[in-house]
Amino acid sequence: MAAHRDLLAPAAEGCGDASVFPTVALSADTAPFFPAGYNGWRTRPASDAEKQFFRCTERLRCLRPDSDRLREELNLLFDQLLSESYNLSNEPSTNIQPENVCNLLKNASRLVPHSQEHMVIKLCQLIHHLLNQLKVIIDEQTLDVLVTYTTSALRVCSTWTHSDILRALSAIVYYKGPQCQQLLSDLLKEDGILLLYGSPFQPNDELRHVALTCMANICLRMPGQPPLDDHHRYAAFGLFLRTLQSPKPPNTDELFCCMVLQAALKGLQNCFSGGKWKYGGAEELGSILASLKRFMFHGTPGVSVEWPAVLYPSPLPQYEGQTAPKRAEPPNPSDSSKDSAAVQGKTTGKNIWFSVFSVTPQNKKKKSRGKVKKPKADTSREDGEEDEKEAESASQKGVPKLSAPSLYPSWKNTSSDSEFSDPEGNAQSKLRLYQGRVRQAALQCLLAVVKSTEKRVLYGYWSSFIPDSAAGGGLPPLSLITVILRDPSPRVRACALQVLSAMLDGSHQLLAVAEDTASPRTSFTSFSFLLATAIRELHRALSLALLAETSNQTLTQVIKCLAYLVANAPYHRLRPGLLSPLWKQMRPYVRHRDVNVRVTVLTLYGALVTTQAPLPERDNASSPAHRAVTSPQKSSCTQSPSVPRTPAEDGSLPWLMQLCATLVTQPREDHSDSEGAGPTGSAVLEPLPVRLEALQVMCHLVRGYFSLVQGSLCEIGQVSICCLKEPEPSIQLHGAKLIQELGTGIIKQYKAENNIPQSVRVPLSQVVQFWSDILSGPLNGALQNEQQSRVQISACDALSSILPQAFAQLPYRTQMMCITVLLGVTYSENYLKTAAVRALGVYIMFPCLREDVMFVTDTANALLAALEDRCANVRLKAAWSLGNLTDTLRVNMASVGVDFQEELSDTLLLKMLQAAIRASADKDRVRSNAVRVFTFCVRASCPTLPSSAPWKTQFEL
Repeated sequence: MAAHRDLLAPAAEGCGDASVFPTVALSADTAPFFPAGYNGWRTRPASDAEKQFFRCTERLRCLRPDSDRLREELNLLFDQLLSESYNLSNEPSTNIQPENVCNLLKNASRLVPHSQEHMVIKLCQLIHHLLNQLKVIIDEQTLDVLVTYTTSALRVCSTWTHSDILRALSAIVYYKGPQCQQLLSDLLKEDGILLLYGSPFQPNDELRHVALTCMANICLRMPGQPPLDDHHRYAAFGLFLRTLQSPKPPNTDELFCCMVLQAALKGLQNCFSGGKWKYGGAEELGSILASLKRFMFHGTPGVSVEWPAVLYPSPLPQYEGQTAPKRAEPPNPSDSSKDSAAVQGKTTGKNIWFSVFSVTPQNKKKKSRGKVKKPKADTSREDGEEDEKEAESASQKGVPKLSAPSLYPSWKNTSSDSEFSDPEGNAQSKLRLYQGRVRQAALQCLLAVVKSTEKRVLYGYWSSFIPDSAAGGGLPPLSLITVILRDPSPRVRACALQVLSAMLDGSHQLLAVAEDTASPRTSFTSFSFLLATAIRELHRALSLALLAETSNQTLTQVIKCLAYLVANAPYHRLRPGLLSPLWKQMRPYVRHRDVNVRVTVLTLYGALVTTQAPLPERDNASSPAHRAVTSPQKSSCTQSPSVPRTPAEDGSLPWLMQLCATLVTQPREDHSDSEGAGPTGSAVLEPLPVRLEALQVMCHLVRGYFSLVQGSLCEIGQVSICCLKEPEPSIQLHGAKLIQELGTGIIKQYKAENNIPQSVRVPLSQVVQFWSDILSGPLNGALQNEQQSRVQISACDALSSILPQAFAQLPYRTQMMCITVLLGVTYSENYLKTAAVRALGVYIMFPCLREDVMFVTDTANALLAALEDRCANVRLKAAWSLGNLTDTLRVNMASVGVDFQEELSDTLLLKMLQAAIRASADKDRVRSNAVRVFTFCVRASCPTLPSSAPWKTQFEL
């Protein structure tokens, strides 16, 4: 050893960085070495929790099952591991890898026999503690080991240990249920432990809760994985539904009841998350929806009704019960507390009344929900940790008391008069918190049901969740609108808006029936009029929610829900007046500090522009900027109430186009700290989602209002050029799409069948200047950018939208550039080849190119090669383009005569004929264009051609 030390000593002395590696004495208590992660060496000191974890892992690895002090060592190690907090929300930089956790748990399970029940409990607590806090998804080997261990423990150990064992099992099978259902078959059978403990007749509330949580996690699956098999899933589904339908057991703690309901609702949601699932008949779906509607209002003060056991589908409100009673005389101030406490009713359908939430115009601005902090996502594997801030704010709201003329219930208003002591207040706030979680879970489950149910089946239940009439003189029914306007929790309101958005998404088929333009009949109310009334009620309620909402997350959902409504409602069949207020209401939110709010506002603008509404309803978007200037309302959510300007300050553009151009190209004057600053203090552009949505709105405006934006054609083209110059591919993609929309609009103006006067069209000189700027700019680079094939595709589509008259006046060099690039990319990948082949099919019809024999020949050869491609879409576009080429040849023969045909190669015509014959066996759309080619080739063949050997052979075949 001395010799070795002597050999190493000079090297150590000569190394300048030797001090970085201090000498450490070898000891069993020394923390083992572990790297920082996959990306390199540790650049920060390890936390105490990490040091403790790896120290215990090493000591656990050194233990032997035959050791005399095994139990004491295990007990000490488990206590040390359980005493540490590994919560990633508090310590996001904690660097404990999943494989480290899996190795520790596998080693521990081999050292703890089932006979030592106290150690089994500690091991199960450790499993739940580590997997839950470190958010670990275990691997296959660890899954088999731990599932086998815990299922064996359930069979061997005493009943008093089962709650901890099931809690550990629920963490083990999280996102892994479908992969271990064979191992859990004994627990999932009819007389298995999970169904037995989760039964509504189970007296032990804690055991029932953990059994339902375990069942819910078994039904949970990773996206893309196959769901649990139908037999096991239906057994779990029946257990969850029975739990929701069972009455509350007597002498049951309300908090435990909420936890049980939340677990059952989560499990039911996981059952529906596997896609379109046939869960039973209409009766069973009605039972599910009735239960979910009941728990949408769980714990809501003032709701004391008999809920129906089943909701029946009907387009008309025939299951509503009796009509609302007439509004009583306004009570005396002294009797207001008595009357508000007596607001309750009994019905047999969904017509269950609540307190009035209508707002008079003079007090709209006074109503406010107050400041609510943006909630964090609940990522816990069970019920989640308690939100102390939300509970603290809830404890300050006092005893729930209804007030009829108010939009918001009094439990949302701060009260200084407390009718209970502080411990009672904390208990009340905690109970409200848990009840809010039940309502949120019910709405999340309803969202899963809506997504997994066919639209035509769900239409019959709309009247149970969406009111088809305004409050009027009566009291409004309990519906999703009630939750959106009245629930105190912003999370619950956001979930209700998500459900409403999912119901409205794709509902155009149903809402297309709505109509209220005709005078209503007094003796009969048609279904179309009821739908129109429902649309108006949704507009009214969402407008109220927009004014009152203060949570950014929920505000985003309100605007998104409005966008879904606007995109699906048939406003051309409704009385005007629904869309006009939305333009003014949205203006302040364009400068909202929250990025998601700004994006959804632009999404709503896009829906407003593309809707089929009467022209006066959309005049706000199409009016020039100088007409649309209004002073937006001052709002706490707005940062820049002034109307934005654009580089084109001539005022001829619609204000919405100017706004979008500003958002795309101009730096943001004010930005939040979270958005960061530009390099070296440069100006900050809008975030990428805002700019992309603004570009989409610009495309919608060009497509629908081209006559209004054509005066600023070159200015909009400059916006597209700026987008193509940026390094971000998505911005380049949308910039190319904007060029395509501009070119398509110009072509539509110049089509003879549109009969647009020459004075109204864009001047040809301006069109030539526009395309000269575009083609001399970065579009050529986008066409040849092989790293971004999607940008190449959009550039090809833009190139195919050139006006033929303008192409003829472009410089010869520019024309050759376009043709050469398109011919070159026809030999690229399939998607790009499809766009290039289509563009060639457009160019072959240009008058300035169709008499060019070389171009016709090169294009024909490229199209014949594409017609043999294995991709059906490429063959379809090639057959269409080849049909256009034959039309061009027919025109040439009629105008030029025999001279043009003599310049064409006979072999080329023969190849076209042979290709058409082969394509006749392809798909219908390819075959239809092949007939065009075949007909031309037969008619165009001269009498002398068939006498030649190739043609003679082909005709004989």
